Amino acid sequence: MLKIRKNDLVQVTKGKDKGKKGKVLSYNLETNRVLVEGINTVKKHKRQTRQDQKGGIVSIEMPISVANIMVLCKNCNLPARIGFTVLADKTKARFCKRCKGVI
Repeated sequence: MLKIRKNDLVQVTKGKDKGKKGKVLSYNLETNRVLVEGINTVKKHKRQTRQDQKGGIVSIEMPISVANIMVLCKNCNLPARIGFTVLADKTKARFCKRCKGVI
């Protein structure tokens, strides 16, 4: 079970985008990197194609390491470490180690 999942709200803790918040778009298990909306944007030069796509300089998001982000807790609205617990109905759930609330 992953501590960070798609559609989680996260905050960047290190790097040029430190302090920014965004939503996780995808997670790469092989490289332990996540793609976060609006974070780690770079400019790429795109060539014009025949399908009416214009060329030029475009901004795209690049993956960022999992070690450089923290999940924002929905209850306390702060970046928090994530733990796992077994609920009363025998299901495994993630919880915030700061406020002990289930995420």
